[in-house]
Amino acid sequence: MEIKNVPVQAAAAIMRKSQQFVRRGLIAEKLPFGAAIKFNKRTSYYISPKKFMEYTGCTAAELEAAIQRSD
Repeated sequence: MEIKNVPVQAAAAIMRKSQQFVRRGLIAEKLPFGAAIKFNKRTSYYISPKKFMEYTGCTAAELEAAIQRSD
């Protein structure tokens, strides 16, 4: 499985934080592994798998498992 984007729900689960924590951290540019872009009234989130794994220390297998659980 090639991971192109980490869902906010999976990132929050690995970090043991709320989804809101991850979203607000990305919006405030406090989390160095992704970006939040606002389109009209909606915000789109991108989390780089490589940068996320480097930041959290999780493995690709752990990340894949978290993504599968979040689906």
